[in-house]
Amino acid sequence: MRPTPPSLPRRLLAEFLGTALLVAVVVGSGIAAQQLSPHDVGLQLLENSTATVLGLTVLILLFGPLSGAHFNPVVSAADWWLGRRTGHGLTLPDVGAYSLVQVLGAIAGSVLANAMFEVGTSISTKDRATGGHLLAEVVATTFLLVLIFALVRSGRGAIAAPAVGAYIGAAYWFTSSTAFANPAVTIGRVFSDTFAGIAPGSAAAFIAAQLIGLAVGVGVTLGLYPDASESADDVVIPHPAQASPRSQP
Repeated sequence: MRPTPPSLPRRLLAEFLGTALLVAVVVGSGIAAQQLSPHDVGLQLLENSTATVLGLTVLILLFGPLSGAHFNPVVSAADWWLGRRTGHGLTLPDVGAYSLVQVLGAIAGSVLANAMFEVGTSISTKDRATGGHLLAEVVATTFLLVLIFALVRSGRGAIAAPAVGAYIGAAYWFTSSTAFANPAVTIGRVFSDTFAGIAPGSAAAFIAAQLIGLAVGVGVTLGLYPDASESADDVVIPHPAQASPRSQP
């Protein structure tokens, strides 16, 4: 018997804080790297990616038992889509609420990072959208989703925190886009004209690529694990079920 699930407001608070802190880690470490290693972009990326791996792992462990630690609208949307027919995972209204607080949290995290380093908050001018970058976002998003659902489907959700952190850390380096793989984080990074920023036009293209990655990732997941919907309540890590299974449509 699972414990009583956290209320929706508590889950939304966890998603807001988790996404805000994630973006604060990404943007803050990017600013620090730019200041500490101004003439070495490779070292800047190493510093930025290391902080992101560690920060993301800790945040999943911290907030996962409350909300599932999605911090990402494509994860929330995939959770609903895969679980909708079996009554598991998020409801569609929950996805909307999760996505809203994730975006607001991401913006807040960017503003917070700017403030901590006394950098003014402004719209980024860093253009990133090339054909290779957009393909990289499809790949990064696709296999982020496949990883998450493979872990929970095979009963290894408890190691999702280090596994997801490791995947994002690796994807910083094996993708040309540095693996944003998250529409909320992408929007948040628009609000910092620093090493970690992204211009609005590039952000829109990245989000479109991430949505394609969402569709491909769900398809690949179902191809590998046709019964993945049964594990939707445990995304990203095992936590109390959001609600009792819903009636079949």
